[in-house]
Amino acid sequence: MTTTISPPTESTSRPRLGRGAAFTLIAVIIATFLGASATPTPLYEHYQQLWGFSSLASTLVFGIYALALLATLLTAGSLSDHIGRRPVLLGALALEAVSLALFASADGLTILLIARVVQGVATGAAISALGSALIDLERTPGRGSIINSVAPTVGLAVGAVGSSLISEHLPRPTSTVYLVLLVLVVLEILGVWAAPETSGGRPGAWQSLRPTLAVPREARTMIALTAPCLIAVWALGGFYLSLGPALARNALDVHSSLIGAIMVATLTGFGAAAVLTFRKLGGRTVMLIGTTALVLGVAVTLIGAETSSAVLILVGTAVAGIGFGAGFQGTILTVMPLAENHERAGLLSTVYVIAYLANSLPALLAGYLVGKVGLVDTTRGYGALVMVLAAAALIGLLVTGERKVEAVSVSE
Repeated sequence: MTTTISPPTESTSRPRLGRGAAFTLIAVIIATFLGASATPTPLYEHYQQLWGFSSLASTLVFGIYALALLATLLTAGSLSDHIGRRPVLLGALALEAVSLALFASADGLTILLIARVVQGVATGAAISALGSALIDLERTPGRGSIINSVAPTVGLAVGAVGSSLISEHLPRPTSTVYLVLLVLVVLEILGVWAAPETSGGRPGAWQSLRPTLAVPREARTMIALTAPCLIAVWALGGFYLSLGPALARNALDVHSSLIGAIMVATLTGFGAAAVLTFRKLGGRTVMLIGTTALVLGVAVTLIGAETSSAVLILVGTAVAGIGFGAGFQGTILTVMPLAENHERAGLLSTVYVIAYLANSLPALLAGYLVGKVGLVDTTRGYGALVMVLAAAALIGLLVTGERKVEAVSVSE
């Protein structure tokens, strides 16, 4: 069965956002989705006090979100290439609003897990459509890819710190932050309703829902070359978002949700700064910087955890954050230009499938191991894994050579 999609028609009575305003709106929505995903991280201590939360429970709450996101990416990741960006984004934002309402009313682990599943589905449906819309709307070539790398890291930082501050200084710490986000999402729904459609659509919408990884032939070699860097980056992010607060409290003996939020914000904030700083460099150069920074940053963080040094932990996290941002940016810069307009959402969804597998599975394993071998030994093993992956990516880039990587970017 083939579905024929007609070019979208815009209602003359519907308010219209200009191209520049729509570009900004999409960037804000990306930051909102990723910020909302980081919101529970500083609240784990509150959940522990209320419901007896364990390290395994915190990684489960994080991991089930990532797995739901992955399942959605595999089925609906390229849907916006077929039916348009706006319908997909409106549906995803509506689901995000439902998840936030569930978070705000959660009275135990079960509702929290359900909320995370709904949030994962919403984010999985939206993320490739959002990234593709940015590139569709960009006026300067490459700007969409840069914002697509910056907005998630900014969102993670703001979400973590904002959640911590709201939960510590406003009443009802486990619900107020979600109600604030709910209001923002409702406003974004209105904005998307007024935004122009950027994809005319094409046949095959039903077929696109079959679980698949859509990688254009021209991008396959580059995906293989960048995968170790991508895995290292997102595995590190998964650790900070699930067990980072516990590591900070254990190493520094500080019992405040803000310390965990500061660690997440340091990692992602320096990641965003790295994207902006290296935005004019080539993708291979950016990945070389990123993989080197990952190895050095994780090593320093581990030394800080062993010696209970707040300075070393924060410095190591900052350096690792540079690797976090540069590693992801380098992947986007080298991979996304290899896709045609109608292939962008499918390719970007594949990138995020790899990223969120790396983001969730190691974190889930780490949560299990904490109960078996302890947080300190788990952190050592996790850090070693990230450094090995980053070193493998670095060696691969050096061995491959710049000319070969450039050749892959223009032909397969």
